[in-house]
Amino acid sequence: MNVLIVDDHALFRVGLQGLLERRGIEIIGTAADGEEGIRLAQELHPDVVLLDLRMPELGGLSVLRRLADQGLDVPVVMLTTSADETDLSESLRNGARGYLLKDMEPDELIVALQDIVAGKIVVAPGLTGVLADLVRHGDRRERKDEMAPFSSLTPREYEILCHLSEGQSNKVIARHLGISDGTVKLHVKAILRKLSVHSRVEAAVMAVEKGVCSRHKRD
Repeated sequence: MNVLIVDDHALFRVGLQGLLERRGIEIIGTAADGEEGIRLAQELHPDVVLLDLRMPELGGLSVLRRLADQGLDVPVVMLTTSADETDLSESLRNGARGYLLKDMEPDELIVALQDIVAGKIVVAPGLTGVLADLVRHGDRRERKDEMAPFSSLTPREYEILCHLSEGQSNKVIARHLGISDGTVKLHVKAILRKLSVHSRVEAAVMAVEKGVCSRHKRD
């Protein structure tokens, strides 16, 4: 097995190289940044790329995406200190074949690399619970994230947003709700600010796409 190491910490690169070589693994290249890592991966075609997640300028996730975009069929393993579930999720979604932690035992790392070369996807033992949780609740979390911009709206703003989604003018909305045009205008401005959009049309489209008004009626 031959390996390419991409990590911006020189001491870690040197230490990891020595550790792997003492166990019979050939290190065919090391890179101190993401751009160099991409170039070496293209030139050397390693069996495995060990890729740091947190690097300046071009981080590990960006490297992962670039390698995938270029069609380079090389197993990439994130080797990181981050046990964050978002980092784990994003890495696997973007094609990483493994997600390992830098504090794992050397022999565990070797076994993990062998499994990855054999075609398996490997996650650090301490993160299997996080992975299981992502599998069980991932869709629910994504839905919650999608709805997050609407959580700051007041009940009245929700109501007005639903009228906007039906294409109603401020005058018509004011008549429906028994308030003045000026009050509706102020509410609309607040809605646009909270949703980070620039027009009432954008707000309406956003509400329709996310099903906000049907949810609001159910609540």
